[in-house]
Amino acid sequence: MTAAAPVLTHRRKMVIYVLVLVGMFMASLDMQIVATALPTIAADLGKLELFGWVGAAYLLATAAVTPFYGKLGDLFGRKKVFMVAIGLFVIGSLACGFAWSMESLITARVLQGLGGGGLMTSAFGIIADLFEPRERAKYQGYSSAVFTLSGLIGPVAGGVISQAIGWEYIFLINLPIGVAVIAVLALVMPSFETGRQPSIDYPGGLLLAGAVTATVFWAEEALGGGYGGVMVYLLPVIALAALAAFVLVEKRAVEPIVPLHVLRNRTIALALVISVISGVATLGMLNYFALFLQTVTGLPPAYAGLLFLPSSVGSLVASIGTGYIVARTGRYKPFPVAAMALGILVMLAFSTVHAATPIWVIGILMFFFSFSIGLQMQTLMVAVQSSAPRRDVGAATGTLTLARMIGASLGLAANGGILTAGLLRSQTGISAETLAVMPGTMSEMTPAAIATLPAAAAQEVVEVFATAFGSVFYFGAGLFVVGLICALFVENKKLEQHKAEPGPQAAVAE
Repeated sequence: MTAAAPVLTHRRKMVIYVLVLVGMFMASLDMQIVATALPTIAADLGKLELFGWVGAAYLLATAAVTPFYGKLGDLFGRKKVFMVAIGLFVIGSLACGFAWSMESLITARVLQGLGGGGLMTSAFGIIADLFEPRERAKYQGYSSAVFTLSGLIGPVAGGVISQAIGWEYIFLINLPIGVAVIAVLALVMPSFETGRQPSIDYPGGLLLAGAVTATVFWAEEALGGGYGGVMVYLLPVIALAALAAFVLVEKRAVEPIVPLHVLRNRTIALALVISVISGVATLGMLNYFALFLQTVTGLPPAYAGLLFLPSSVGSLVASIGTGYIVARTGRYKPFPVAAMALGILVMLAFSTVHAATPIWVIGILMFFFSFSIGLQMQTLMVAVQSSAPRRDVGAATGTLTLARMIGASLGLAANGGILTAGLLRSQTGISAETLAVMPGTMSEMTPAAIATLPAAAAQEVVEVFATAFGSVFYFGAGLFVVGLICALFVENKKLEQHKAEPGPQAAVAE
């Protein structure tokens, strides 16, 4: 029998809510602060071809454990799971700060991602426990301020810190924040037993992780054109086999990682597809925007980071605005539709950007790029949580977060592969004079290396980068078209407005 949930005052709820936002801030800041520092990291550690994997390793590890965190929160309660996630994240950050090579940094990012996978999932699960659906839309809109704050601070701080005192400190900054959150959370968050028999679906989680990993590696190899061996054909087979086995395991599991009955809901299924697609086209582009700005515009890291400011404002305006509108009207469908349509236009506009494009034009495009993200991220979360059965809110939340992480991981791999392939194709048209002064191949050219070239050679290399990035943007536009079609079929449901009933999900579980 389930124990009675502790009754929380509004003030207590808000204290817990703020702690949750701080935890989300840690994970979000890490993604943002790394973006503008990656070119500097690549110049220090070498191996630009592994550039995308610094981000992909984190997201891949996050995707692998995200469904576990969602289900563990349902079984054991959110508090304990959230604190474990923060602890792993802090340990991983420490390992990243002491990395001595690109390979060791990627390995440390995997460890960091094992904790990061629980931060977002558990945070959104706690928010779902605290607030009823319409009110939840408003507070999840507020939570976007966390992403905006990290977007305002992260890119600038990443560029400044990496230039001033060293890129290692962009990771080490997580240590004091994480320790403080764990200490305060232990004191203020109430204990609550869910009353459910713990039964962790390890086989299902491992099979799902295997399917995701094989798919991401295939995207890197097949789209990058860097490997034409048997693995390009074997990896899809492995992914499909793992996915088929996963479905069979979930049908028989006592507490499945992803309850298959949840996927039969049309709104949830379409929200997952849209999240994967938008993850590839948006979150998967984050790190490459920093490289794009530093290569094509020639801006140093700190100044390139400033162009992320309008991006952060766009996300904030869209997220808070949609949160208020959904809370007042109960309608969420128009926002993912508008997000996908706007994404198509922005991607096509980015494909025309070149070295002579005014900075203010790029700033406007960055604003609307993140505006499109803000229109759909929180509204899709509200749609999924309101459509899932109460006992499966955590699992459904974890599944949606997993879909976004899969999309982001695929995006980093696919966009990196498309960029590398475009650079290799364009290298054949580079003049002999430029080739003679280049320190390596086009795929090895960092912003720092471009800065050492003679003016004419540097201009030619920059034009090659602009052309290669054009292919990436066309790919993103195509994905948004598919996302728009899916969004049009989302059920136009109106959220009910009611008070949360007492029970395990009306308060925060430990």
